[in-house]
Amino acid sequence: MRRHSLAIGFLGFLAAGLCTAQTPAPASSPPKTVSSRYTFSWPVGPEAPAPRGGTTRGVPVELDRQPSAEWQALQQPGLSSQERDRRAILAMAGGYRVNFDFLEVASFVNDGARAQPYQSWGTERVFVDRNEPGYVSLVHILDMRVLGADGKPGESMVTKHWRQDWRYEPAQVVEYQAGNRWTRRDLGAAERRGQWSQTVYQVDEAPRYGSLGRWEHNAAFSTWISGDTARPLPRREWSVRKDYDVLRGTNRHTVTPTGWLQEENNLKGATGAALPMVGREYGVARYERLKDADFSGAQAYYDSTRVYWDRVLDVWAALWREHSVITLTANSDQSGAFAGLFELADDFAHGRLTADAAVPKIRDAITKQMAPPASGQPTQPGAAR
Repeated sequence: MRRHSLAIGFLGFLAAGLCTAQTPAPASSPPKTVSSRYTFSWPVGPEAPAPRGGTTRGVPVELDRQPSAEWQALQQPGLSSQERDRRAILAMAGGYRVNFDFLEVASFVNDGARAQPYQSWGTERVFVDRNEPGYVSLVHILDMRVLGADGKPGESMVTKHWRQDWRYEPAQVVEYQAGNRWTRRDLGAAERRGQWSQTVYQVDEAPRYGSLGRWEHNAAFSTWISGDTARPLPRREWSVRKDYDVLRGTNRHTVTPTGWLQEENNLKGATGAALPMVGREYGVARYERLKDADFSGAQAYYDSTRVYWDRVLDVWAALWREHSVITLTANSDQSGAFAGLFELADDFAHGRLTADAAVPKIRDAITKQMAPPASGQPTQPGAAR
């Protein structure tokens, strides 16, 4: 099993796309490739671009069509609204096939060009890292096996993907602004009442975006939708788009009996440009629960690095207590600045580094990425994460 040292190459693989679609099937069945396609796209014709995304073939998987135990727990009568919300968040944990579909539905540039839709899929295990009455943290770890030219599965490729933190009626939220700048915003009692914040982190626990929203429940699904939220340029766009640098839109999570969806409705913005918005996209990531899937690689990575990555998160929390604005010299995902933290994770997993000894090294690696505060930029202390 190839793990820690391949994180950089694997994340580059993610930027281009994961795998081409495979028909769900038991592992013993021969793989059958289904051509990528869009039924909701630009009008058919020579100007309609084909989807981009993965070009490799993944190992066939079998979907679990039965309602999960987590879904059944969510449906229990008599729960408080906060507890039902918490169970909806917990229901996103598990092993999934994830399909990623993004389509630019409107272009404001008027140059006749049409952006290619993005379409790929991968297999991912979502772990419950922390579970408290008003706080749940979920860690996503990719665990992929690709079919070789001979049709045989290759070695498991495992890497930490992203984290989502959920807090009930939070005192503050970390929001993306522009460029590589994030701010910690304090929330009033009225604004946070009954709301959950979702904070999304990049592969190295650096901030990505945060927002507030409210859960709603019925017998068919549970759903949470954010307010208008700014986000950095996504990994899937780094190598193909240079005309915008920020997404601004809504983020909806919908839990169903057999999985969950993440839906996005985004404007693509160019900071400081004469044309501030270049297009609008719709996107959906479908998390379909798998039956009897082998996520032993993801489990091993999580078990061997969990304490380390929680220390990284704690260092970030300390930095946010010291600063209300943090600017990074570059997006850590895009620049590869995360490599140092992944190397420390490898050392920790192999017993070459203790958790206590890791903390100053982690802080040093992060602060080296931080730009000096601008003149007059506040650095007041704040509440703990």
